[in-house]
Amino acid sequence: GKLDAQQNRDDALKLARLMQAIDQCPKPVIARVQGAAFGGALGLICAADMAVAADTARFCLSEVKLGIVPAVISPYVVRAMGARQASRYFMTAEVIPAERALALGIAHEVVAESELDSSVNALVDALLTAGPQAQIEARNLIARVSHGAIDQTMLNDTADLIARLRTSQEGQEGLSAFLEKRTPNWI
Repeated sequence: GKLDAQQNRDDALKLARLMQAIDQCPKPVIARVQGAAFGGALGLICAADMAVAADTARFCLSEVKLGIVPAVISPYVVRAMGARQASRYFMTAEVIPAERALALGIAHEVVAESELDSSVNALVDALLTAGPQAQIEARNLIARVSHGAIDQTMLNDTADLIARLRTSQEGQEGLSAFLEKRTPNWI
């Protein structure tokens, strides 16, 4: 049966919370993409911290062909590709090949399908060398500085952040390990 307006809103809010959970996950999130990533799937990819796509993957914001818009996924898609590109692809519903998705910022890397696992594993290996709290702080930092004015408040906030992290347990361990030429304890 048909959903009424309230049921539609509740359903949309569930998807919005899923996107937010991915975006704010306490661990880095990698999207491994193959096949068709249309509509909501493209939103999930853009909500992830990074995306590796097979060269055969295809992407599409197909909602306008259904008489609707990619509303719930839009914050993540626009953040990934920018407003100018989103304007085109939200309105045309063109299928985006993998190489164009790379150029648009949807994917960080495009590889042969046979190299998908090894490319994702290389990212995982790189992530495992970094301080876990620092990674989450990095994501939060990017969110704060990407649209803010570079003013005294921004300068104060970034100085406060680095001072807090340098004196944190993880920061002290990372700096000590570097100076002592040893592996930090989170590895």
